Amino acid sequence: MKEQLAQIKQQAMEALQQAQTPAQLEELRVRFLGKKGALTAVLKQMGKLSPEERPVMGQLANAVRAEIEEMLEKQKAAAHAAALEAKLAAEALDVTIPGKSVALGHAHPMNQVLQQIKDLFVGMGYQIVDGPEVELADYNFTKLNIEEGHPSRDRSDTFYFNDDDTVLLRTQTSPMQIRVMENAKPPICILAPGRVYRKDEADATHSPMFHQIEGLVIDEHITMGDLKGALVTLMKKLYGEEAVMRFRPHHFPFTEPSCEMDMQCHKCHGTGEVDGQVCSTCHGEGWIELLGAGMVHPKVLEGCGIDPEKYSGFAFGMGLERMAMRRTRINDLRLIFDNDVRFLNQF
Repeated sequence: MKEQLAQIKQQAMEALQQAQTPAQLEELRVRFLGKKGALTAVLKQMGKLSPEERPVMGQLANAVRAEIEEMLEKQKAAAHAAALEAKLAAEALDVTIPGKSVALGHAHPMNQVLQQIKDLFVGMGYQIVDGPEVELADYNFTKLNIEEGHPSRDRSDTFYFNDDDTVLLRTQTSPMQIRVMENAKPPICILAPGRVYRKDEADATHSPMFHQIEGLVIDEHITMGDLKGALVTLMKKLYGEEAVMRFRPHHFPFTEPSCEMDMQCHKCHGTGEVDGQVCSTCHGEGWIELLGAGMVHPKVLEGCGIDPEKYSGFAFGMGLERMAMRRTRINDLRLIFDNDVRFLNQF
C-alpha cells in the first residue's frame, strides 16, 4: 500500500504540472481525490491491514492527500492568473488613440418654437398654466357657450369616454380659460399650452393629436386692437418683420366678434402653386390658418362670475405644429411626429 500511495502521488504531481485550464484541473481532482478516485480506492483497503499498520498508512495517506490538494490549489491560481493575463492582453486599450466624440441631443423643433412663444408671452406679462387632458364636457363645451347639437360636440369629431358624452379627451385648451376665470379675479393674463385631441385624418396639416396654445386676457377696457397687437407682435418676433398675415371675420361660440388669422404659405408664397402643381402644404389656398381669436363672449364672462359690463377680454387659440411648420419651413406636419433622427438633426 505504501508503494501505491507513492505511485498515486507521483502520477498526480506529474499530471497537475501538465494541466493548463480549470476544467483539466477539476478532472484531475475527481480522478485522484474524488469518491471514486485513486486515493479513495487505496483507503478502502485499510481494513486489510493490521492494527499496527493502519495508523501509519492513514497518516501517510493524509499526507499524500494534503500534498495533492496543495499542488491543485497552486495550479488553479496559476491557471486563473494566466487566464486573466490573456484577457487583459486581448482587451488592451491604447490610451493614445483619440476618444470617440459623444453626440449631444437638442430640443425637438416643436419644443424650440413652444419655448420661444412662452418666452415672448411671459415677457408681455402672461402666466403659463396647465390642466387635465381628460376633461369634462361642461368645461370643454358648455361653459364656453357651445350648446348641445353643435358639430364640434359630435362623436365624429370628439373622443368620448362614456355613453352620455360627459367625459372626453379635450379638443382644445380653452377649458383652462374657464378654470382660471372661475378661480381668479381680473386682471387675468394667461397662456395655456398642451396636447389636444380631435378625430382628424392625418395629412400635411392635420393630426388626431396635436398641440394647442390658448391665450386669455381679461381686464377693463380691453379691445380688439389689443388682441391684434399681441398677435402681430408674436408673428413678427417668430417669423421676422417681413411676415405676411391677414385677419378674417369668423364665428366662434365663445367669442364675439371673432376672427381667424392666417399666415402666407411659406412654400408657395401665397400663389397656391409650386412648379405648376397645387401646393401640398396649403392645398392651393396660398395661406395657412394659424389661429382663431376674438373678444370673449359676455355669456362666458358672466358664467364665470365676471361682470361683462365692467370687464372685457380677448382669447386666441393656435396650433403649435402649424406655428413650427412656418418657423422651421417644414412642409408636412407628419414629419414632426415621425421622429426620424435624420430629419430632427437638421434643427
